[in-house]
Amino acid sequence: MVALAVVAAVLAVPAAAPAAVVLAVPAAASAAVVPAPASATLVSTNPADLTPHARDGETRAFAQIGTMVFVGGSFTQIRRTAGAAWTTQRYLFAYDRSTGAISTSFLPMLDGAVNALVAGPGGTLIVGGTFKTVNGVSRRNLVALNPSTGAIVGGWEGRSDGGTVRDLVLHGNWLYVAGAFNWLNGTAHAGLGRLDAGTGAIDPTFTVDATVGRHGTTSYVWTIDVTPDGGTLAVGGNFTLVDGLPRNQLALVDLTGTPTVLDWSTEKFTPPCAAPATFVHYVQDLRFGPDGSWFVVGTNGGAGWPAAYCDALVRFETAARGGGQLATWVDFTGNDTITSVEVADGVIYLGGHFRWLNNPNASDRAGAGAIDRLGIAAVSPATGLPLSWNPRRSGGASMPPGTSTWGSTVPVLWRGSDGLYFGQNSDAMAEEYHGRLGMFPLAGGRAVTPKNPPTGTTGNLYLGTGSGVLARVPFDGASVGAPATVSQPNYTAAGATWRVADRIYWSHAVAGTPTGSRIDISLFTGGAIGVPWEASGYNDWFTPAAMTGAFFLDGRLYYTRAGANALYYRYFEIDGNYLGATEFSLPTTGVTWSAVRGMAWVGGRIVYGATDGTLRGVPFDPTAAPVVDGTAATVLAVPSPGLTWSTPSMFFSVQ
Repeated sequence: MVALAVVAAVLAVPAAAPAAVVLAVPAAASAAVVPAPASATLVSTNPADLTPHARDGETRAFAQIGTMVFVGGSFTQIRRTAGAAWTTQRYLFAYDRSTGAISTSFLPMLDGAVNALVAGPGGTLIVGGTFKTVNGVSRRNLVALNPSTGAIVGGWEGRSDGGTVRDLVLHGNWLYVAGAFNWLNGTAHAGLGRLDAGTGAIDPTFTVDATVGRHGTTSYVWTIDVTPDGGTLAVGGNFTLVDGLPRNQLALVDLTGTPTVLDWSTEKFTPPCAAPATFVHYVQDLRFGPDGSWFVVGTNGGAGWPAAYCDALVRFETAARGGGQLATWVDFTGNDTITSVEVADGVIYLGGHFRWLNNPNASDRAGAGAIDRLGIAAVSPATGLPLSWNPRRSGGASMPPGTSTWGSTVPVLWRGSDGLYFGQNSDAMAEEYHGRLGMFPLAGGRAVTPKNPPTGTTGNLYLGTGSGVLARVPFDGASVGAPATVSQPNYTAAGATWRVADRIYWSHAVAGTPTGSRIDISLFTGGAIGVPWEASGYNDWFTPAAMTGAFFLDGRLYYTRAGANALYYRYFEIDGNYLGATEFSLPTTGVTWSAVRGMAWVGGRIVYGATDGTLRGVPFDPTAAPVVDGTAATVLAVPSPGLTWSTPSMFFSVQ
């Protein structure tokens, strides 16, 4: 299920509709992290037609050297096109990304699966996995190959003696190695190690070990990543101690000097999920953001939320310190697995066998707020809500005989030079045949531009005074001018309204809708309000008519609602117009929110009306605690015989 939670959020008593779950953001001394949406670029939803196919097993890793793409996994047969004959090539092959032609010179022979690939220094391909021999020569689980011939690079001494290699990350000339091993290059290392990528020699200064598996099992590290500046290593897997310190499934390591475990930990991966014997560990994949200030974790595990982050995508802040860290946001799938994540071009991509996102209110079905995403999705790093990108892991009528349209896992998502590569254990993507692997090209994608309310402080406040009638009141941020009556025939049965970029979003009472009202959109740039259309059918569970005022800012819809004395917010993704399924209440003092009627954000202040007809303004800082201090409120206008500030249908525009 998808739930969105905030840093230091705790469960509170659920309030009346429209909320299914309410999370309270407690007053704290430290500032909250409020990520702002940023510009992003989505890859195309139409996979490239030139990628070859594998027949069985799964694809687990990609690397690129020049025009050649290297593919690793547990497959045993490959072919270039759907009509070609299958060729036996186990676990590793290469193809030309410009033509799709499979290399006939790169034909290494491995006796076990490939889990990780890295384009190493000096034109090498570094391979990690579960093999014991390469080209008939003993090479345990780690090897460097010539990318043209597949020959072993002589003199490269890296090897994993005591167990399999699960993940590899290259930063500079350091190769970070993770897996289920107790020895690297004949030196004792438990689950983690660092090598010289050019020679394969062990780095003796890296002595961080991940030990003591969960539920009495053998420990291992499943996934790792390094910040772009090389200063921090994130580690996920089946362990409870890292260098003897309690770290359950997730840890951060400082790499700026001698590698040392950071004072960062969370208890959200300590409780078991649905079936501990099956889901021994539920951290499946992790990636840092582009500046290293945050990272995301994808999990499996089944039921177990909210005590644990099971079947969820979560964001953490890298610079946070101390125990008990909570996620900045959490996106629950509703009891379905996430197996891979990738961060690229301002977007978080995730893959697995999930069916929905934004689904905290149900298990194994679509609950209130659920957004359909079948096995692959893109979400905003600021909110965790899905973007309007939905290729789906499904196949059409052209699927060849003997292929599968759905599988349990997407082991890898990887951003290459030309697009987002995916590996899976099935053969369908975006209603097309893509046997075990494929690529969404950057070409044909689109830009995502963040939108916000007007930044100016001089303009007009618009106030509903009747059906299809607004008062336009000049406003300079401190005082109001003489109102003018404006006819707006498209703006009827209106409630709470908020301005974003070139449009208004508004609560519209519409007979026959599931709740009797819906969130509509109308174009508006100061003239006529345009003909409304429904923001998204995925929001039809929500009752916007219950809102008594609302404004939008940085990916959040802030609002008050009838019968409740609090300021709330939900995440709201403009790219798709999706409303977050979880409601949050904010810490405030000195404002009677139950009396608020109409709100707008103007230059860092909430401008709001009330049941007494008075217009007020108060500073608003979403990172502070409290976010609003009512002692700083000022009166901007008092009610008059011709105008009273007591209706939810109010918004601000610079036009």
